[in-house]
Amino acid sequence: MSWLRALKETARSGLTIERRRLDPVVAGRAALGLALVVGFSLALFGPAVAAASAFGAFQAAIATFQRSWRPRPTLALASGASLAVSTFIGYLTGAHEGFFLALLLLWTFLSGLAWAAGPTAGIIASSNVAIMLVTVTLPTSVAAAAGHAVMIFTGGVVQAALVVLLPVRPWGAQRDALADALAAEADYARRLRHDPVAPFDPLPLMTARSAAAVTPGQARRRPVELHGARGLAERIRPVLASLADPAVGVPEEGPERARVRELLAAAGTVLDAAAHAIRHGEPVDLPPSAVEALRARDSGAVLTGPSRRAAVRLMALLGDVVETAEPRTETSGPRGEAPGPERKASGEGAGEGSGKGSGDASGPRTGPSGPPAETSGPRPAPPGASSTPPATRKEPPTKESPAKEPPAPVVRARPTLLRLAPIVLAKVRAELRRDSPVLRHAVRVSAVTAAGYLLGSALPLGHGYWAPMASVMVMRPDFSQTYARSVARFGGTLIGVGLATAVVQTAHPDVYLSAGLAVLCAFSMYLLMRTGYAAGQVFVAAYVVFLLGMEGAGLTQTVRDRVTLTLLGGLLAMLAYAVYPAWETPRLRGRLADWLASVGRYASVVVARYAEPAAGADGPDVRQALLDTRAARVAWQEAVERATHEPVRHRGLSHAATEQADHALAELGRVAMLLEAHVPERGAPPVPGAAVLAEALHRATERGAKAVRERRVPQWEELRETVDAWEAEPPDHFLLRKGAVLLLEVLDELTTALMESRRR
Repeated sequence: MSWLRALKETARSGLTIERRRLDPVVAGRAALGLALVVGFSLALFGPAVAAASAFGAFQAAIATFQRSWRPRPTLALASGASLAVSTFIGYLTGAHEGFFLALLLLWTFLSGLAWAAGPTAGIIASSNVAIMLVTVTLPTSVAAAAGHAVMIFTGGVVQAALVVLLPVRPWGAQRDALADALAAEADYARRLRHDPVAPFDPLPLMTARSAAAVTPGQARRRPVELHGARGLAERIRPVLASLADPAVGVPEEGPERARVRELLAAAGTVLDAAAHAIRHGEPVDLPPSAVEALRARDSGAVLTGPSRRAAVRLMALLGDVVETAEPRTETSGPRGEAPGPERKASGEGAGEGSGKGSGDASGPRTGPSGPPAETSGPRPAPPGASSTPPATRKEPPTKESPAKEPPAPVVRARPTLLRLAPIVLAKVRAELRRDSPVLRHAVRVSAVTAAGYLLGSALPLGHGYWAPMASVMVMRPDFSQTYARSVARFGGTLIGVGLATAVVQTAHPDVYLSAGLAVLCAFSMYLLMRTGYAAGQVFVAAYVVFLLGMEGAGLTQTVRDRVTLTLLGGLLAMLAYAVYPAWETPRLRGRLADWLASVGRYASVVVARYAEPAAGADGPDVRQALLDTRAARVAWQEAVERATHEPVRHRGLSHAATEQADHALAELGRVAMLLEAHVPERGAPPVPGAAVLAEALHRATERGAKAVRERRVPQWEELRETVDAWEAEPPDHFLLRKGAVLLLEVLDELTTALMESRRR
C-alpha cells in the first residue's frame, strides 16, 4: 500500500463515528464524581486546586471505562495515585528545565513500556503523562504541590467510592463476555446447518476465558451463573462440529442430515436463550419447539454410531448449559464452589481439564440431566433420562458408597495489583530487545514528547504543553492507530477548542459556570467515548479550556495557538513513526510460523491420545496446546489487521497468500478438534500406528514452521509417507485414517499458498 493511500485510510478510520449503545447512567456517575470533587475543591481551596483535583477525578473515571476485567475501583485508585505521584515529582523538578526534561523522558519511556502489560496499563500511563504536563503548571509552592497531589488522589478515591456505592449492572462486562461466547456457539450451530465445515473464530471463547479469571475478592461475590457455562461452551463446540461434519459419518443429504440440521437449529436456539439469560440475569426461556426437537425419540433410529453418540452428548451438554445459566440468589463461596449438592463439576473446571476434555463427544454422561428442583419449565434432556430432577433423587450413603462432596470447580485466579508487579516487570524485561515494537514505541514517544515540550516552550504561543500532550495521547505501538488518532485529535481539538473559546469570549462565564461547563463536557465525553476517538476529543478539548478558564489560565491563548500546537504534536508523532517504524508486515511470516507450529503441536498431542487411550482427552497437555493455538491464531489475525493499512510492500506474503494460509491453518485446527472429539475412552485398546503419525506430524510441522520463517516453501514428504503406508492396512478407527488424510490435504494447501506468494 502506498503512503498516500495509507494516510487516506487511517484518516478515514480516525474520523469514523460508530453507532454504539450509549450508557448514560455510567457516564452520569462518572460526571457526578467529577462534580463532587470540583465543587468541594472550589468551596474550600479555590480554582487552582479545583482544576488539579478535577484532572484526577477525570482521569480516574476514564480508567474505569477501559476494557479490563479488574474491579473498577482498583483501576480508579491506581490511576489517581499514579497521577498524584507524577504531578508532585514533576513540580519538584519543574523549576529546573533540565531536570524536568529528564523526568519527562523517563516518565514517557516508562509509559511506553507499560504497553507490555496490556492496552489498559498503556492508556492509563500515557494519559497520566499528558495530564501531568498540565497539572505541574498549577501549584505555586512545594506545599501547594503536595496539596494538589492529595486532591488528585482524592479524585480517584471519590470515583472508586461511587463505583462501589452506586453500582451499575455489576458483573456486566463478565456477563457480556460469557453471553457473547454462547451466542457465538449458537451462530456456529446455525452456520453448520448449511456449511458442515464452517469455520469458527475462537476469540469469544478466549475473551470469556479471560473474563473468568477473578481476584480473591471477586471470587467471593461472583454470581453462580457465571461459573460453568464457559467450560460447557468449550465442550459443545467440538460436539457441534463432530455432529455436522460428513467425515464423521452423516451423509450430506438424506434423513440423517435432516435430523442433524434439526438438532443444530435447536442447539442454536437453546444457546441463544442461555446467552440472553446470562446477559440480563433472567431465567432461561426456551421455545417449546426447540425443546421438542431435542427430546425427540427418533434419534436412535435415524442416527447411529458416532453421530448418535455426538447427538446424545450434545443434548446432555445443552441441559447442563440451561441449568448453569439459571440465575440464583447465592454467590460463590471463597473457593468458588457452586451451591447445592446436586451440582456437578462440569462448569469452569470442565473446560480446564476436569472430567472429559473440551473435545469429549464419546458418549452420554454417567447420570441423567435435568433442571434443579426449584426451577420449572421444560429443559432439554438426553434420550432415556429420567424425568425426576436430580435434587429429588437422593440416596442415603452406604458403607460401600460413602457420601462424597462433589469437587469444586476450578477458579481461574487473577493476581492482585501487588502480586502483578513482578509479572509486569518480567513482561517489560522481555520487551527490552531491538526488534520489540513496544521498545520502539517507548523510544519514539519519549523522544517526541521531549521534542514537543522544547518546541512548545520555544515558540511564542504560550502554554506549550499542548504539543507534547497531543503527541503522547495519540501515539500507539502500531502505525494505523497512531496516524488515525493524530488526525482525529487534530479535528476534534479544532472543533472543541473553537466552540469552547467562543463560549468563553462571548458569555464570560464565572468560576462556577466554567466548572459546570467543564463537568458537562466531561459527561459528553464519557457518553460518547466508545463511538469514536474524534467525537471524544471534541469534548476533551473543550473540557480543558473550561477547566483552565476557572482561574483565568490560558484565556489569552487564541484558538489558532492551541490548534497550532496540537497540530505540531500530531505531526511530530506521525513523523516519528515514519522515521523509526515498527512495521508488522515483515513479521507476518514469523506470526504464521508460530501458528503453524502451535496447531501442529495441538494436532500431534491429540493424535498421540489414540496411541495411549489411558491418558484420555482431558490431559493438561491437550488443553494447553489448544490454548497456545488460539493465542497464536489471534496474534496472527491482529498482525494481519495491522499490516493491512501499512505503507509497506509485502515481503513474501501477498494478500491472496495471506487469506489462503489463514484458511489452511484454520482448517488444520478444525480437523484436530474433530480428532480430539473422538479420542478413545480410557481402557480402550490403543490404535496401532497413531504414535508414528503423531511423531511424524509433530516433526513435519516444526520443520514447516522453520521453513516459513526462512522464506522457504514447506514440504510434508515424511508425513505423506506415513499416511500412504496406511493404504493397505488402515488403523482400526472410523476417523483416524480420514483425519490423517485431511491433515495432509490442508498442509498441502498451505504449501500451495506459499508457493504462489513466492512466484509473485
